[in-house]
Amino acid sequence: MADAEDAVQEVFEKWLTIDTSKVENTKAYLIRMITNSCLNVLQSKKLKEDTSIELSEELVDNENERFIDKFDFENQLQDAWNFLHRKLEPMERAVFVLREVFDVDYQDLQIIVDKKADNCRKILSRAKEKLQQKELPKINISVPDIRPLESFKAACERGNISQLVQDFTADFFLKKK
Repeated sequence: MADAEDAVQEVFEKWLTIDTSKVENTKAYLIRMITNSCLNVLQSKKLKEDTSIELSEELVDNENERFIDKFDFENQLQDAWNFLHRKLEPMERAVFVLREVFDVDYQDLQIIVDKKADNCRKILSRAKEKLQQKELPKINISVPDIRPLESFKAACERGNISQLVQDFTADFFLKKK
């Protein structure tokens, strides 16, 4: 809209400076002037876009941008994993991640965690409740094991959750003893 208004203003200013006595058809003359002005605006915008695309492609270092995005993703993933580690017990963590992220059905979950399907549903329900609770500041003495996080990333990339399941089961079977 602003470009159209600018084109009309430009045509009006030109109209005031020309000798109108030589114009035979005023309406046709003004239409031609506004058409040419609009075409000039469009062409000028197109040239600016082409130039800006070329400049932006030259200035952006895609490798650094990808590294920054990957670094940010890694930090967010690490924070999320630490949050799960603080809030959930190993069994809850395993059931929550396998069910919510990888959509493992309850029949398979009961085999993996050695609990009945109904128990797995209840464990998932409790895990969700715990994740919703406000976190009180406390000193966390246990340090999260990095292996399940690495297995989680690999499972997301490759779609194979067997190593993640092994790490989870090792984690909660160790806690039982």
